[in-house]
Amino acid sequence: MSQLASEITDPLGPQITPPGEDEVEGRTPWQLFWARLKQDKVALGGAVFIFLLILVAIFGGPLAERYSGHDPNEVFREAFQFYGELQIPGPVGPGPDFLLGADSAGRDLFVRLMYGARTSLQIAILATGIAVSIGVVLGIIAGFFGGKLDTIISRTIDIILSLPYLVIALGITAACSVSKEGCLGGLVKPGLPLVTFVIVFFSWPYIARIVRGNTLSLREKEFIEASRSLGASNRRIMFKEVLPNLVAPILVYATLIVPSNIIFEASLSYLGMGLPQSVPSWGRMLSDAQKVFETAWWMMLFPGLFLVFTTLAFNLLGDGLRDALDPRTGRN
Repeated sequence: MSQLASEITDPLGPQITPPGEDEVEGRTPWQLFWARLKQDKVALGGAVFIFLLILVAIFGGPLAERYSGHDPNEVFREAFQFYGELQIPGPVGPGPDFLLGADSAGRDLFVRLMYGARTSLQIAILATGIAVSIGVVLGIIAGFFGGKLDTIISRTIDIILSLPYLVIALGITAACSVSKEGCLGGLVKPGLPLVTFVIVFFSWPYIARIVRGNTLSLREKEFIEASRSLGASNRRIMFKEVLPNLVAPILVYATLIVPSNIIFEASLSYLGMGLPQSVPSWGRMLSDAQKVFETAWWMMLFPGLFLVFTTLAFNLLGDGLRDALDPRTGRN
């Protein structure tokens, strides 16, 4: 009786899974993204370098100062050169007193490099975050509503992109550095706020243009029409339906714009219009090295290497994120 019941309930008999065949499990988009990213060893190498650089930016300066006993702006007698009875500071090569040498002002280059990492990342990440926020909001508004709003925002983007940004940036920093009050009624003060403002001013149009183009395509999709038919407001559609679909291009571009902003800050500091001498910066160090690099090679080598590898790491990570988020652009 039991055998007959078994045949009725399961007429095909017991199902045997062939050896070596497992059940197929569904994976979320983020699982697929991580699986593709793990295969890109170069991008992971860039991510590891950026993680170590963040640790250096947070802990490197204080640890280097404690290890060497040197303040980043302190001038040391060990770096003085004697010309008869005259003593003047001068560059000193790497050695037991100065691990990576001392600059022309007699300051420890190793300590300043560690603090310079904090300065560069702080400006780049802060400026990138503000620029991305402005660009995303204006780009979504322009692409979603169109009409006069789109025309005004798009023409503003075109005007800013057409400007010779380095020349204008030098003019803004020079004009706002004349007094301690800075510009805009004291809102933008010389130093880090001024450099951040200049970088944001010339960075947000790029992300705004990318977001606008993607929004123009997304607003015609069926799921947007479905949200409208259910009575969703424009604000809800923009930030609950459109924005989540823009995460991939925003994330990729934000990763790629960070090194550009680091180079921008270094360029301003190299030209003497960025951060003051009291704030360690890789660009300022390269500017100080340009007159003595033929004899004091260490003053240009070490800041240059930090700048090159940081820029390369962010670019490699950005390429890897782009390929992992959109397999159609992946390398063969």
